[in-house]
Amino acid sequence: MKKLFYNVNNYLLLVMLATVVLTQSGCKKDTTSGAPVITSIRDYVPSPGDSLISRVGTGQWVVISGRNLKGALQINFDGVAGSFNDAWFSDTSAIALIPSVIAFPSVPSKQLNTIQYITTHGQTTFSFPIVAPAPTISGISDEDANPGDSVKIYGFNFFFIKSVVYAGLPVTGYTSSSDGTSITLAVPAAVTQNGGIVSVTTNSGSASTIYTVHDFITGVFQNWDNINGYPWGSNTDNSSTDYPGNTGSYNVLTATNLSANDFGWYNGGRGVNMGNAQWVPVADIDSSLADYAVKFEISVTAATPWVNGSIYVAVNYSFTYIALYQPWKNANGSSSPFVTNGWQTVTIPLSNFRTNDGTGTQAASITDLVGASGNNAMEVWYINDGSTPVVSFAAAIDNIRVVKIQ
Repeated sequence: MKKLFYNVNNYLLLVMLATVVLTQSGCKKDTTSGAPVITSIRDYVPSPGDSLISRVGTGQWVVISGRNLKGALQINFDGVAGSFNDAWFSDTSAIALIPSVIAFPSVPSKQLNTIQYITTHGQTTFSFPIVAPAPTISGISDEDANPGDSVKIYGFNFFFIKSVVYAGLPVTGYTSSSDGTSITLAVPAAVTQNGGIVSVTTNSGSASTIYTVHDFITGVFQNWDNINGYPWGSNTDNSSTDYPGNTGSYNVLTATNLSANDFGWYNGGRGVNMGNAQWVPVADIDSSLADYAVKFEISVTAATPWVNGSIYVAVNYSFTYIALYQPWKNANGSSSPFVTNGWQTVTIPLSNFRTNDGTGTQAASITDLVGASGNNAMEVWYINDGSTPVVSFAAAIDNIRVVKIQ
């Protein structure tokens, strides 16, 4: 019996030792060893045929091919950290997002056109052309600013600039931010009321706006000067002391001591109610909702910061579709008092018009929103749609219009 137990125990010990050896062998096989090696860069979405690429730009997804790529800690493009998830990686392939902003002029020469790959078991630097793509324009701080006033062009890749045009006029006295996301300039003195486009040309290409700036005519419903398409409810002012930088007359939306969920837009000072005008040309009625936007300029001073309540943009006094403007709400769900630095342009794409007080289902089409003619009334209301009373609200608004944005 003792011999039997002895033999069984020896057998179990051998099995356990074999299991440990096999496990360790398997672990060694799955564990990447040695410094990473990069052999090529490919498009993340391969095109027909060979997807190898010879250069990349900012904001681009790429596939890094090579060896020992698991265990990535950081992937730097021109010294700027890219985004990635090592869980997606194999030992021979890694997917990474090149940063959308690389300040090319300030990148040290030794880091230009490099991909630095850092892992738990070593690092490597791979030489590869990383270039600034053509510029893009995302917006203008104040599209209807006065001549001589300072404005900003917002966008990406404003590097190695060759020329800037504002309101159709060439501009030479401008400055660009170090990260290439903005250009600051003074509105040219020779700007006309019909305005013109904005364009930026760099060594990598050019970008232009479809819409015009300093344009008080195109698509305008109401500007309180030469276009007054409102039947009632407007609170007109033209004080440059109260709201500096104004372009002529404007409206002031006001409210005090509003109870929670007070939708009384018809009470004095809380609405701009405009008659019928052309939202979208009949020829463009089948365009995408995202191609057109309601725009206006707004000014909110530090004396009365905007902390709650919403601006509702409505069609023909209907709550069927509402576009909300709530600049005091942050993307993460928190809130911050909203104050402007002078006047600034607000852009609300028609795709933002939704049911359920602007929070539900998107309008199906431009025709669904404003009718087959594209001609309808528009209202801009301040409403306390929240659970907190509004103590005081004041915001100046001007140049309400609908324009093509893409």
